[in-house]
Amino acid sequence: MASVDGISIVVPTIGRPTLTDLLDRLRPQLLDPPVPVELLVVRDVDRRGPAATRNRGWREARYEWVAFLDDDVLPPPDWLAALARDLRAPADVGGVQGRLVVPVRERTDWAACTAGLERAWWATADMAYRRTALARAGGFDERFPRAYREDADLAYRVTRLGYRLVLGERRTTHPVRAESPWVSLRGQRGNADDALLRRLWGPQWHDLLAAPRGRRRRHAGTVALALAGLGLAALGRRRAATVAALGWAAATAGFTAARLRAAPGARRELVPLVVTGVLIPPLAIGNWLAGWYRHRGARPWSAALCVCPDPIQSRVVEEDEWMPSNPRR
Repeated sequence: MASVDGISIVVPTIGRPTLTDLLDRLRPQLLDPPVPVELLVVRDVDRRGPAATRNRGWREARYEWVAFLDDDVLPPPDWLAALARDLRAPADVGGVQGRLVVPVRERTDWAACTAGLERAWWATADMAYRRTALARAGGFDERFPRAYREDADLAYRVTRLGYRLVLGERRTTHPVRAESPWVSLRGQRGNADDALLRRLWGPQWHDLLAAPRGRRRRHAGTVALALAGLGLAALGRRRAATVAALGWAAATAGFTAARLRAAPGARRELVPLVVTGVLIPPLAIGNWLAGWYRHRGARPWSAALCVCPDPIQSRVVEEDEWMPSNPRR
C-alpha cells in the first residue's frame, strides 16, 4: 500500500458563517495529524466562483494529495485519519471521494435536493485529487461560475488521462443549510452549465459524467404547450388553445405532484411550491438556451487553456492564525 507524504486541505469560501464550524472541527485534528498537513483557506474575493477559487488553492499546495472541502461541511473527529488511510492508494488512482451524509429533519424541496449529494459522484464537498492529475487536467474549468457540474467535468477529464477515481471510506456530514422556499428558481441557472457540458462532450454527456438527466425535456414540452396555447389563442382558435392550455396545466400539476412525493415536508410551503412549479420550466429552458448560445464554439478545458498565475503576486490563500506555525513535515 502506497505511503502518503503529506496532504494539502483546500477550503474555498465566500466567508459564510459555516466556515467557523468547519475550522472548529478541523482544529484538534490538525494539531496532531497522522501525516504532514497544511490547511489553505481560499477566499473568493473577486467572486469568480468555486472552480477558480479551488484552482488558486491547489496551485499553492505543497503536497501531492490535495483534499477539497466545502466550507459548509462538518467532518467527524476521525476524518483526517480516515482521509490519510483513503489516500494510501495505487499510483493509478487519481482521486478519492469521501462519503457525504446529509441529515434531513424535514424533507422539504430544498432538503430533498441537498440529500441528493449522498448519491452524487465526485462531489468536491469532500474530494481528494493528486496534484499531478490536477495539473495534467488543467484543474477546474473556470467557465463554470457556480458550484454545479464543475466537479463532474473535472472528474471526467481526469479519468480520460488514465487515472481511476475511487470511493473512500471516510465520511463527512453535509448539513441542510437554511434557504428560501424560492431557492429552486435560482437553481435553474445551472441549466446554462448543462448547455456548456453538452457543447463540450456531446449528447451523451450525462452518461460520460454519471450525471442525472433531470426533467429538462419535460420542461421543454411544458413550455411548448404554453406557447402553443398563447399562439392559438392569439389566432382565435379557442378550442385548440384550450386543449393546449389543459395540456400545460396537466404537465405543471404533474411536476408539482412529483416534487411533493419527493419532499412531503414541502406541503408547508405549498404556495411557493406551486408558483415555482409554474416558473421553473420556462426558467430552465431559458437558461439552457442562453448557455447554449454563450458557449458556442467551446472546447474542453485543459492545461493548455489554463493560465496559471504567479504564486507570489496572486497569493490569496490565508492560513488561520491557530494553525501550527511549524507543522510536522
